[in-house]
Amino acid sequence: MRRYGVSPITVSRAIAWLAAEGRVVSRPGSGVFVAPVRGPAAEAPDHSWQTVALGDRVVDDAAVASLLAHPSDGVIPLTGGYLHPELRPVRALTAAAARAVRRADAWDVPPLNGLASLRRWFAGEAGGAVTGDDVLVVSGGQSALAHAFRALAAPGAPVLVETPTYPGALAAAKAAGLRATAVPIDQDGVRPDLLAEAFAVTGSRVFYCQPTLHNPTGATLSLERREQVLAVARAAGAFVIEDDYARYLTAGPIPPPMVALDAHGTVVHILSLSKISSPSLRVAGLVARGPAARRLRAGQVVESFFVSRPLQETALELVGSPAWRRHVSVIRQEITARQAALLTGLARHAPEATVHLVPHGGLHVWVRLPAGADEAAVVEAAQLNGILVSPGRIYHPAEPPGPRLRLTHTAAASLAELDAGIRRLAPALRTGPNAGTGE
Repeated sequence: MRRYGVSPITVSRAIAWLAAEGRVVSRPGSGVFVAPVRGPAAEAPDHSWQTVALGDRVVDDAAVASLLAHPSDGVIPLTGGYLHPELRPVRALTAAAARAVRRADAWDVPPLNGLASLRRWFAGEAGGAVTGDDVLVVSGGQSALAHAFRALAAPGAPVLVETPTYPGALAAAKAAGLRATAVPIDQDGVRPDLLAEAFAVTGSRVFYCQPTLHNPTGATLSLERREQVLAVARAAGAFVIEDDYARYLTAGPIPPPMVALDAHGTVVHILSLSKISSPSLRVAGLVARGPAARRLRAGQVVESFFVSRPLQETALELVGSPAWRRHVSVIRQEITARQAALLTGLARHAPEATVHLVPHGGLHVWVRLPAGADEAAVVEAAQLNGILVSPGRIYHPAEPPGPRLRLTHTAAASLAELDAGIRRLAPALRTGPNAGTGE
């Protein structure tokens, strides 16, 4: 006040103003002090520029991620692509891994196309004239699909797929920049006449299919139809990507793989060990011949060099042990029992769900909901009731023909849990999102 010749009110207002700006701190009984100096406030990172830089090359993982999701405590999974942990050959895998890492060369660089012994084994499983030289060892079936789509077709090209089909294949095709075009199937699998028409209309040079225990419907192509599909593809000058994911999940005799019937390099064959063993045994055989094989091998070398040698050695130890055939036999028996339990439970508790067909094995059953049912509401009601199911829409490359669900019987811990899951699902099928618990 003395220095500037102003009134106490003016000084009080000035101090209040400075305090509001954070420049001074008032301490009652002590006075007013200069506030501690603070650095400039850190701005939140702005990542919006990346939207322009990345463009529209979006990879949609929603459908695949939903199939890989772990159920919460108390939730019964009626969806999934792998065996329940109780059904996996954990002891045999552990023993195989222990033997594998004790090998003197276990941590050496493997041959770029895979261990020779493992490639010969995959060739023997494929049959026909396939040799070890035709096999590329890759990191699981999904990786094989990604390699195949990128190698066999250029971005923007059409690729033919069965409808419905495996969502992971749709996602991999889209990530490779391909346009999926649907080819209808019936209870015996893809229709060769419509496949020929689709090749003619689209000019596609790639057809992706699952001829054995098709996911999700469970259909299996007869030997006659397999030969017809091969003839149609060869006439179109096209490749057939044969996803043989269910080779060890059958409950009875099945026709030979399409690659065993092929003498012209038409078929690119995929056989994975993950479904029958463990999700983490990411080892698969990719069979191809001619320039396509060279392109596939070059693609893997550029992208990932090779598959981990200890993992390949573990796979080789597993399939070469007596435990392997015992495990396959046990799982086939378990599949038969679980499928019967699921079908019986649906007939008893949810007769409104119509089963598409009774597969000769596999992990799933494809069901049609009542006409007019709200598929999304049923899935939501099931979740509220403590059940995970797969909505049918994610299996279609285009508009689905109606409300569907894929129900898995090997994801539950036991037959008792499977039955409890069906009981919980039943009211959701009838009443939508306001269903009760069903227990």
